[in-house]
Amino acid sequence: MDEQYDVVVIGGGAAGLSGALALSRARRSVLVVDAGAPRNAPAGHVHNYLTREGTPPAELLAAGQAEVTGYGGAVRAGTVVAARRVDDAGFRVELADGPAVRARRLLVTTGLVDELPDLPGLAALWGSDVLHCPYCHGWEVRDQPLGVLGTGPFAVFQSLLWRQWSADVVLFQHTSPAPSGDEFEQLAARGIVVVPGPVAGLETTGGRLSGVRLADGEVVRRSALVVAPRFTARSDVLVSLGLQAVPQEMHGAVIGSAVPADPTGATAVPGVWVAGNVTTLQAQVISAAAAGLGAGAAINADLTAEDTRLAVIAARAGRAA
Repeated sequence: MDEQYDVVVIGGGAAGLSGALALSRARRSVLVVDAGAPRNAPAGHVHNYLTREGTPPAELLAAGQAEVTGYGGAVRAGTVVAARRVDDAGFRVELADGPAVRARRLLVTTGLVDELPDLPGLAALWGSDVLHCPYCHGWEVRDQPLGVLGTGPFAVFQSLLWRQWSADVVLFQHTSPAPSGDEFEQLAARGIVVVPGPVAGLETTGGRLSGVRLADGEVVRRSALVVAPRFTARSDVLVSLGLQAVPQEMHGAVIGSAVPADPTGATAVPGVWVAGNVTTLQAQVISAAAAGLGAGAAINADLTAEDTRLAVIAARAGRAA
């Protein structure tokens, strides 16, 4: 027979491990299934995580796994290919490389994929010299020559935001619309230079970014380049449950997709919760962990209500007998 758990957590990042920790401490049987492809793997360190500032991502995950298993939870390497409701009691979770397992409730924390602009040399520098989040990486590139690759109407806002970390910011218009008159005035007032025309590629020296090469061959020296990825929810498992990711907008532009949920992480499918970047694109590691905790508490409350209902039914049947 399939292994049985109160909760199967699909995805072992900060959100999933935090939810699993709360549930394990609540004395629930918990299994975390993790595919081993964390979004922040290219980054050297986790930032803005109080008391864990600068921790390497892999080290933080290892500590989280140890905490979960220390309270009796299980962590398993593997890929979940689908999950299906089998009866009123729960779900059957199908693994790519092992037997299926059963769960009364599901917590899906599969995160998102950063779909990068198609530019030669860009992907190789992702997470080191090619960046998107100033709160994650701004301090590390402070006072350096920064570039912003324009790929949509979000580019002007990005440039103004990153100006907080460096006085030397260049907006490469690339495929973004030309700034409006008001936007040009704002950029000029902050000392941000706008370079029109497309970008052809990136230049490196010793494996680090040294410049941005324009279509006409000119190279503008830069130490870091800001891009706007498309943030696409890893929602295949949720699709198998009948849930779909929906487009997400910011500053008038579609920036990606996410799976809708209520403030506790509960989805439209009873018994299925989500937490972290799969439902909140802007979540950083600490906020994803907080969301996982909230979802874990909500799941435990839901299971408690079910346990109580079943106990009442059993007690009534005993009295009737």
